[in-house]
Formats: sequence, C-alpha cells, structure tokens
Amino acid sequence: MALIVQKYGGSSVADTESIKRVARRIVETKNAGHDVAVVVSAMGDTTDDLIDQALSIDSNPPSREMDMLMTAGERVSMSLLAMAIHAAGSHAYSFTGSQAGFMTDAQFGAAHIKAVKPDRVQRALNKGSVAIVAGFQGVNEGGDATTLGRGGSDTSAVALAVALDADICEIYTDVDGIFTADPRIVPTARRIPVIDYDSITEMASCGSKVLALRCVEYAQRFKMPLHVRSSFSHRPGTLVVPDGVDPRTLPNID
Repeated sequence: MALIVQKYGGSSVADTESIKRVARRIVETKNAGHDVAVVVSAMGDTTDDLIDQALSIDSNPPSREMDMLMTAGERVSMSLLAMAIHAAGSHAYSFTGSQAGFMTDAQFGAAHIKAVKPDRVQRALNKGSVAIVAGFQGVNEGGDATTLGRGGSDTSAVALAVALDADICEIYTDVDGIFTADPRIVPTARRIPVIDYDSITEMASCGSKVLALRCVEYAQRFKMPLHVRSSFSHRPGTLVVPDGVDPRTLPNID
C-alpha cells in the first residue's frame, strides 16, 4: 500500500463527464489498496471566466476580492468530484485550501505557502476515505483567502504530498508525460520516461508548461518523486526522481 497524492488540472475536470472519468480513476487507485489524496483545479476555463466577469465590473478590482472570487472555481470542482466518487461506490471528503491547512503569506494573487497542516485531510485518510483538496489556494494569518498564482495547483499538490509524507505525487494533465518538445506541435517529439529535477527545472525555467517552476523547486527541495501523466490514458508518463532513487522502487500505479 502507498499513500498517493493525485493532482488533476482544469482540462481533466472540464465537464461533468470528465469529472466522472477522474472519479473512476481515483476509485480504481483506492481499490488497488492505496490511500489517495487529490488536489483539483477549477473546471476548464472557469478561472479565466471569473477574471473576465470581474474586469467587466471593475477594471482595477481589489486584490483581496479577486482572491475571494478566484477560490470559488476549485470549490465547485472539488465538491462535484466528491459526489462523483460517492456515485462510483466509494467515499470522499472535500476541503478548501484553508480547511486543508494551507497557510500562506498575505500577497494576494501570488501568495507563497508558509506551512501546510493537513490535520483534517489526514483524518479523512485514516477513515479510509479519499481526501479532495482545492488547489491554488490557502489562507493568510488574517483569515483571508489567498491564491498562489498560475500553476498554483501543481504547487499545492506537491506541498500536500510533502506534508502527508506521501510516497509519490502524480500530476495528471492532458499529455502523456514530459516530451522532448510539445507533441501537439512537433509530431516527432519523444516521451522522456525518467528525468531528474535539474533537467525539468531547466525546462520549466525555459518556458515548458508541463510543470510549474515553483512546483518543481518545491519537489526538489523535499525530494518528492513526481509522476507526470495523462488523465485521458493509462500510458506510463514520466517519472521525475531525486538523484540516487531507483524508479523501480516507486509505487507502480496503472
């Protein structure tokens, strides 16, 4: 048995059918004997739509209110995913970033995680349930909702995996891992089966959008293995591993 943190991006939960598919995958992982915590993004283009609505009302909206608005998208997807897991025959609890113990600084729109205290998440896992956490968000010392900026859900997932002492953090996206180039643009691009932190950090800093740079830096700092894969297939994806770690020793998740 392994403790696995899975992160699903907006394209993976773009609509209710996608959410049902993700729920089935989570339940399959749970039924294989693993404990599963999930970090989820807002559905599809929800965040962009919320930004457009805000700007149609105020061209310079208050940053505090923007963060309050931005956290709404993940609340929708986390609760719908919990319902889909229930419908698929298992049980889940959903938590906002603040409920999951994500403490941040007070920099609205681009907050940094100061600490993660996932007591409620751990209690849900101890009950045998799936724990679903809204990515991209936390709470500052004043009790205000904060967001982590673009790519924040990836960072949320790694931070949660570190706080829970998980065996691996799976990042689910719409491509089958990390490639030598964007396979949607370069048909001859090759999937990289295993890569080290330094190489993926360089790729992220040069503009690769598969993983957010902060996410990779956080994983490297705490030596958290990552598994980048598609939520639309069961292909093997790409493992991002610390130096000296044999990829064959990591949980083998289909």
